[in-house]
Amino acid sequence: MITRRGFLRFIGGSFLTAAALGAYAVGLEPMLLTQVKRYALTPPQWPGGLKLRVVALADIHACRPWMTQERIASLVEDANALQPDLIVLLGDYIAGMPLVTGPVTPSQWASALSGLKAPLGVLSILGNHDWWNDGFAQRAGAGPTIARKALEKVGIPVLENDVVRLEKDGHGIWIAGLADQLALLPAKRGDGFKGFDDLDGTLAKISDSAPVILLAHEPDIFPTVPGRVSLTLSGHTHGGQVRLFGYSPVVPSRFGNRYAYGHVVENDRNLIVSGGLGFSIIPVRFGVRPEILQVDLG
Repeated sequence: MITRRGFLRFIGGSFLTAAALGAYAVGLEPMLLTQVKRYALTPPQWPGGLKLRVVALADIHACRPWMTQERIASLVEDANALQPDLIVLLGDYIAGMPLVTGPVTPSQWASALSGLKAPLGVLSILGNHDWWNDGFAQRAGAGPTIARKALEKVGIPVLENDVVRLEKDGHGIWIAGLADQLALLPAKRGDGFKGFDDLDGTLAKISDSAPVILLAHEPDIFPTVPGRVSLTLSGHTHGGQVRLFGYSPVVPSRFGNRYAYGHVVENDRNLIVSGGLGFSIIPVRFGVRPEILQVDLG
């Protein structure tokens, strides 16, 4: 039979444990445990002799106190230090939650991102929060969004259903950027999200047999991505933000944990989903450290 003193010890211990876990999930893991997540692969039909290092930043969600302009600038230095051939930004620069102590404006986060440097350049796409938190774009039902204008103002191209052909060591590489799949919020109850993505139209712009890397903010497009695409890079899920034993209880994907995080291979097609850097809805990360993605191809 438990005594009153034993009961109070149990309650006190439980409270301290919960407080420690909360402090870890809100302060330590999101702020101090950023990692470089590395993948090395050679996709099917990848040209022999072509080695390409791609560094990706996803889901920055700029806001105070967690993702300040100064922290973004520090992440930029870390990304540059990896000596990438190409840097890609996978969307969601805008904060996606109300629990913030102050804003980081588009001009501020874009200015910090302007420090990214790579021989083949820096390319970007937009995410759902770059649309959802843009009242002008939502009312108009069209872009350009504030996020797009901020990125382009500092010289970072934004690909929305568009492609760019790059070249390294005599080999061509196509980077295809998909417009967001959830761009417009439902107009009324019962409606679904409206996306502007056009996968077929985007890939139709590719004019030769060089390998294709697809940038798609939401990974849910992956089942329809053809084998012509060597690699799809996505963000959006944050790895579920809470991940225990390889499983996330809540994932913003109609496929659940299938595309929640990491390297997925299906029918010789490759997808890598970044756990991202920031968070949305609530400021918690547990078991999904913020990450800079490094992908070595070939």
